[in-house]
Amino acid sequence: MDRMYRVLGFWTLVIALMSFWGGLYPMALIFFALTAFFVALSYMSLSERAYLNIFFGFMFFSFVGFTYYTFFVMPVGPQEHSLLLSIL
Repeated sequence: MDRMYRVLGFWTLVIALMSFWGGLYPMALIFFALTAFFVALSYMSLSERAYLNIFFGFMFFSFVGFTYYTFFVMPVGPQEHSLLLSIL
């Protein structure tokens, strides 16, 4: 299971580099931090249950954060078909 966190670290590093080269600096910083987080966790030698609980917590907070951002923070354009426009 610790190797899967190294794989996650690799892919978050790839996404961070692509977003950095694309000029998306806030996104790149977030993914560089995630890379450091996943690689550091991979060398902690935790139990498989602990790794699964950490991954569940990470996915829960990322989904809740993404949903909050898309519903309440992201600006709504006049041409977009969104849930908020249909409600308003």
